[in-house]
Amino acid sequence: MEGPPSSCEFIRALAVTGPPPPKPHLHPPLPALPCLREVRYNRRVLGEKRGQVPRFVVVRERIHIEKSLEGAAGSAVSDGTSLTAAFERAAHALPYDAAFDGLEIVLARSRRQGRSFELSLVVDRAEGAVDLSTCERVAARINRALGSFDAPYTLEVESAGLDRPLVKPADYERFRDRAVRIVTTLAIDNRKTHRGTLLGVRGNAALLLADGVEIPIPLELIKTANVDFDIRADLTRAKRERKDARKNR
Repeated sequence: MEGPPSSCEFIRALAVTGPPPPKPHLHPPLPALPCLREVRYNRRVLGEKRGQVPRFVVVRERIHIEKSLEGAAGSAVSDGTSLTAAFERAAHALPYDAAFDGLEIVLARSRRQGRSFELSLVVDRAEGAVDLSTCERVAARINRALGSFDAPYTLEVESAGLDRPLVKPADYERFRDRAVRIVTTLAIDNRKTHRGTLLGVRGNAALLLADGVEIPIPLELIKTANVDFDIRADLTRAKRERKDARKNR
């Protein structure tokens, strides 16, 4: 009975036949995709009566375009400047499109991140809810408008949420009598963070009722402002409305 081959015999056989073929991978690597899509949303379903879904309903599109190395840096800068301008135009044209009737653009922001661009859009509706389908349709429309640009970008579309930002002077009238939180660039009454009930706008100042005192806050001093959503107060208000409705029957 012959024993196992010696190391010299194995080396000679390897020189003649070559190394054994590599074993096939059980899980072959996936090909690179030109577009990666991520959707995050809250599992709770809120009633349409409240008008909006939580702010972390997000449709995110990552668009990566392969480009030649030669002249890539220079063209990315020029394409990026045109891309952000086209993004602003496409975003603010949405409310005038019959397919997006009632849609409101709350915020449209863009910034450069390395060789790519981050585009974000916050949308709302005066009536009804901004759902996942609305965010997806908005993202698809923006992507079509930016299809001719070579600069890579990330697009994020989200609802304004229950803590909706107040951006325009009209927002301070629309959310009159709601609890709000306002942060100012300069201290007013020895503080920069103000909470209270919004009383609308008078002249160039937002009026806030805090501890029974009206506080005028100049709009040019407002750094951020948003609806101060309190879920307990919201449930109490809904319970009171149902009780009043039963009494009026």
